[in-house]
Amino acid sequence: MEKADNTKELNLHFPTIWKYKLIMKKEHNAKKIAKDILKDKEHKIKKSQNSSKGNYASHTLEVLVDNHEERKAIFEDLKKHKDIKFVL
Repeated sequence: MEKADNTKELNLHFPTIWKYKLIMKKEHNAKKIAKDILKDKEHKIKKSQNSSKGNYASHTLEVLVDNHEERKAIFEDLKKHKDIKFVL
């Protein structure tokens, strides 16, 4: 199980809405990327802000997750995507 501060486990109650912050080049289509990864799983994505130089954009992705394993698997899938620079 993932640790919040290396000493305590996250205490989550499932199902729960989990928010991922995605950072990518501004020209990439965040909605399409989320749909490609999540398929038919219900989700919401909205643009948060642009970087100071305007090269990158951040987006907040909200997904209803059923357990820790699903939450971590989605994180890993997002992290592996070639157009996503960072996932938080």
